[in-house]
Amino acid sequence: MQRKVITIELLKFRSIVHRILILCSTVLLSVDSYSQSKRDSLFANWQSISLNDSIRVANFNRYIWDNYMQKEPDSAFVLAQSMIDFSIAQNYQYGEAKGYNIQAVSMAIQSNYYKALYYNQKSLSIKEAIGDLKGVSGSLNNIGIIYGIKGDNPKKLHYLERSLKINEQLGFEKGIATNLNNIGEIYQNQENNAKAFEYYSRSLQINKKLGYPKRVAAALNNIGVIHVREKNNEKALQSYFESLKIREELDDQHGVSSTLHNIANVYQEQGDYTKALEYIARSLTIRNEIGDQKGVVGLLTNNGMIYFNQKKYRKAISFCEKGLSLAKDIEVLEPQREACYCLYSTYKALGDSNNALSFLEDINAIEDSIQIIETSKSLQLMEFNRQVVSDSLKVEEEKLETLRAHEAEVKKKNRLNAIFIGVGLLSLLLAGGFFSRWRTTKKSKKIVEDELDRSDDLILNMMPAEIAEELKEKGEAQAKEFDTVSILFTDFKDFTKLSEKLSPTELVEELNYCFKAFDNICDKYNIEKIKTIGDSFMAAGGLTDLSDDAVKNTVLAALEMQSFISKRKSEHLSLGKPFFEMRAGINTGPAVAGIVGVKKFQYDIWGDTVNTASRMESHAGVGKVNISQHTYEYIKDDPYFLCENRGQITAKGKGNIEMYFVEIK
Repeated sequence: MQRKVITIELLKFRSIVHRILILCSTVLLSVDSYSQSKRDSLFANWQSISLNDSIRVANFNRYIWDNYMQKEPDSAFVLAQSMIDFSIAQNYQYGEAKGYNIQAVSMAIQSNYYKALYYNQKSLSIKEAIGDLKGVSGSLNNIGIIYGIKGDNPKKLHYLERSLKINEQLGFEKGIATNLNNIGEIYQNQENNAKAFEYYSRSLQINKKLGYPKRVAAALNNIGVIHVREKNNEKALQSYFESLKIREELDDQHGVSSTLHNIANVYQEQGDYTKALEYIARSLTIRNEIGDQKGVVGLLTNNGMIYFNQKKYRKAISFCEKGLSLAKDIEVLEPQREACYCLYSTYKALGDSNNALSFLEDINAIEDSIQIIETSKSLQLMEFNRQVVSDSLKVEEEKLETLRAHEAEVKKKNRLNAIFIGVGLLSLLLAGGFFSRWRTTKKSKKIVEDELDRSDDLILNMMPAEIAEELKEKGEAQAKEFDTVSILFTDFKDFTKLSEKLSPTELVEELNYCFKAFDNICDKYNIEKIKTIGDSFMAAGGLTDLSDDAVKNTVLAALEMQSFISKRKSEHLSLGKPFFEMRAGINTGPAVAGIVGVKKFQYDIWGDTVNTASRMESHAGVGKVNISQHTYEYIKDDPYFLCENRGQITAKGKGNIEMYFVEIK
């Protein structure tokens, strides 16, 4: 069956959906802290038509980085598109390149690396065209980092060396130091100690000259690792202690703990177990304070192995059992293997063959799992490279279409034979190159079609199927009125305070974990997820399920979400980790739902019913589901539910509203 013609708007929508929804790694750029007035000033400058284009773009670029990149990378992506559109309209290519760079970083934060690569390449092409060599170097470095994350070290090295060459031509020492350190990591992973030491040492000298203490400490630590590999423990300790001193002065607790552990390992290698235990204890205290559980696992097992070497077997078992238990709790395989090896060795030394055999079997099982993961990574790298090729093919198709349009325009405007012949020859030369690429595109048609199929699936994840079909047919979808829709809102208590206790990565991972569970619950009860706004989740029952059970199913979904969060809280409490608590509210009534806009489509729902549902959530108790009188009327006689009348409560903008807590009988 021939694929239906899809409008330009829908293609743009697919592209945005594909970039924004694929979700959690290395981002080298940091975000400065600005006051509210500074943020307002940046945005005001972006909107001011009295300023020149470069100043407006520079202010908007900073505004996006400071306010959205870490917490809302998907929003950063969309805002960057505004910067790109403006820059294209003003023919300001530097701003366009900056916009693509933001989109690349946004995709990287969301672990969508092949899209991150795609936008980095677009930014790179513009920077090359306008001669922005420093920008070219930065893009090459970022592309190399992405290939490194995907495990393709040869390509990582290729791009980093290109970046290094440009920075050396420019005399840009900060960039040179960054390149040298990243290349050193490649050689370290390849166990090429001589090359790794060379690059780390060069990076160290530049960072000392420039006065970057944190980078100096990192380089010293890396050099210490190389000295350990070369069995030069004295030089290793010298490097580690220099690094430790700097990190203590910087109050870099994570770095201090890491360096203390490295020092302990050197003393352990030398057989000085007293000092080894002393430095492990100091490191362990810090790891516990900063909540680095993976680091705690390694230190507990390390402690156990020291006691094993001292033939203090009972102490060895105690520490390694603690390490194994925590490793299982946080689901990390390699630390589990190390803890099992410690226990296997200890029980074997004690002559307890049954326990020793049991842990040996565990080691084999864990190694099998690790091998499966490594195989999966290899397959992911293949998929990554395939998707990169797919994107490249799309770009070539666009170029070919542009060429064809250009040829048609030239033929129309130029009637004289001599000019026509000249243009024809030029067109043939250009077309020859593009046609060769186009043939490759034809051969890869299946890849592109598969990509479109995946985009169709993503569209269905964004809106009801009938709306998606209408959008594909017409390029637009009419808003619809519904007599009875149940709107569900959830929100996490004290989210801002809790976010201060977690790193950005941990926060995004926890939110993603919870919202994935909510998505599954919505599917279970046939209710439609509308959107997430920060830590708030919105869904609606009765948009696709028009049966009498729609209200009941929405309430059941809210109760199951609360149950999930309650269980998650218990798990985190047992581990001493921060946890979410949640409020949920539901209101039922008429509403209008449909697609917003003509470019950046979003399925949304409006009406007073929605506003009242939001008030239900804000006035809910923690761990409770709060419903309105309207929702209560639909479920009051249902034997599943027990409703507690809260009386009339004053809600902002709504006056007094009758509210009820609902739970399962």
